[in-house]
Amino acid sequence: MRALLDLILPLECGGCGLPDAGWCAACADELDADPVALRPRVDPGVPCWALGAYTGPRRTAIVAAKERGRRDLAEPLGAALAGALARLREDGELDPAPLAELVLIPAPTRARAARRRGGDPVTAMARAAARGLPGCRVLRGLRLAAGARDSVGLSPAARRANVFGRVASAVSSTDVDAGANVVIVDDVLTTGATAAESVRTLCRAGVRVSGAIVVAAAG
Repeated sequence: MRALLDLILPLECGGCGLPDAGWCAACADELDADPVALRPRVDPGVPCWALGAYTGPRRTAIVAAKERGRRDLAEPLGAALAGALARLREDGELDPAPLAELVLIPAPTRARAARRRGGDPVTAMARAAARGLPGCRVLRGLRLAAGARDSVGLSPAARRANVFGRVASAVSSTDVDAGANVVIVDDVLTTGATAAESVRTLCRAGVRVSGAIVVAAAG
């Protein structure tokens, strides 16, 4: 069956295109780095980190996961996020396990985009990350209301206006322990507008956010 699938959809690395490898060792090494602290143009009011810039295997893998149906890439990208979150715990940026639970909340996405992709890649990455971290769970609690458009090509001001008031939360303070580390997870951070609105929405729901982490930082 694998050989038949390879004839129809040849297996190649989702980061660099290397044949016969869904995710190669070189791309895994590229993403296995200390998380980089970010200073978004739109300040979410919490620390933000990325695995690196929106270039190379990070960019290629994100595009493949979102636009080419490469659902298998959720596992290696999630593993890379798990490694970065573990380092943040070790460095004291996040409270270490088992002292505090780690709750990952995927950033909101447009419902139409998620249906077109056969699911939300960011949620899949967050779940893969949680499997590699002790005392960690995923809580799906954010969604984009109708009216939000694709943010590609929008200016920073337009991006913020696009999501302002359009992020809804199904999470409340009763869903998260008071001492938990709540971290928003996304694939790309460009201006910080989505992260800022997500933090604002969760805060209004009584949920304290510890930070946000993304696979890649753009812009």
